[in-house]
Amino acid sequence: MLKANKQQLVLIETDPAFPSTRFQGSKLKIVDWIWEAIKDLNFNSALDAFGGTGSVGYMLKEKGKNVTYNDILKFNWYIGLALIENDKVKLTDSDVDFLLTVHDEIKYPTFIYDTFKDIYFTDEENRRIDMVVTNINLLDNIYKKALAFFALCQACIIKRPFNLFHRKNLYLRFSDVERNFGNKATWDTPFEVHFRKFVDEANQAVFPNGQCNKALNLDVFDIEEEFDLVYIDTPYISKNGVGVDYFSFYHFLEGLMNYSKWADMVDYRTKHKKLKGNGSVWINKNQIHSAFDQLFKKFQNSILVISYRADGIPSIEELLNLLKKYKQNAKELKRKNYKYVLSTNHSEEVLLIGK
Repeated sequence: MLKANKQQLVLIETDPAFPSTRFQGSKLKIVDWIWEAIKDLNFNSALDAFGGTGSVGYMLKEKGKNVTYNDILKFNWYIGLALIENDKVKLTDSDVDFLLTVHDEIKYPTFIYDTFKDIYFTDEENRRIDMVVTNINLLDNIYKKALAFFALCQACIIKRPFNLFHRKNLYLRFSDVERNFGNKATWDTPFEVHFRKFVDEANQAVFPNGQCNKALNLDVFDIEEEFDLVYIDTPYISKNGVGVDYFSFYHFLEGLMNYSKWADMVDYRTKHKKLKGNGSVWINKNQIHSAFDQLFKKFQNSILVISYRADGIPSIEELLNLLKKYKQNAKELKRKNYKYVLSTNHSEEVLLIGK
């Protein structure tokens, strides 16, 4: 298969496919719409500034662009390492067997088993996650480690009601009630089966595009490089002033990535043992306007592409006015009737483009 842009023609031996994802806020379903909106812009280097699932950065990689993925959350950064920066490394069958096996010579910690009993997973699952994360950290190749962490996170998410870690609700998996969410057969599928499936998906997504792509784990304001285009997809604040707090929703995954330090990061006062702190400006309705202004100013020499929802804070009109402070040409594109994952509302997905 050929992937081309003005700079190059790259031969890709297989047709890569972005893995399935259950993260809230993923743009996977609308990446084609986003590409149609930006494909005629003159750019080669691109920053996916709030990379999340990596679906937009991955799409840009498929189009032959020089992609820098960034996310402040470490579990997301591993996605960027595995699928965007990585261009050839895959997990072998023997790697996966090693990761899923208890080795007599290794003394396995029991932090998850001891700390999260009856909160998210069964005792057996907690022990297995303790074991797998310990084995992953013994891998000596950063991209193999990243692929394994991707699979581990997806295996954990798929066994969670609502695919989140926002409350203590393991009981929902076993309650004899009619459900309009989740899939009990999926919840009951062994952890190992899910893990192997997601390894296969991640392996199939690995490909080179002839560029030197990279993944960063930084606060967006600490990024120093310059880019032709910057894609911005910040957390969403509803019109009621409630922000989508990914740090809170996926704190368990962030803890996994910091396993040796996790005990010191937990807020033990909470029933679901979330992590301490956060305080992101991107979910603070009183700070969000100045944060966008600062962000647009920082990257004012780049083409700016902003994904947003029409009913959020700031309003689209406010964002456009901020964008026009730094861009002579700013326009708005709408995609109607897009339903977000785990949302009961249909809302307009909006792209703002400043150049």
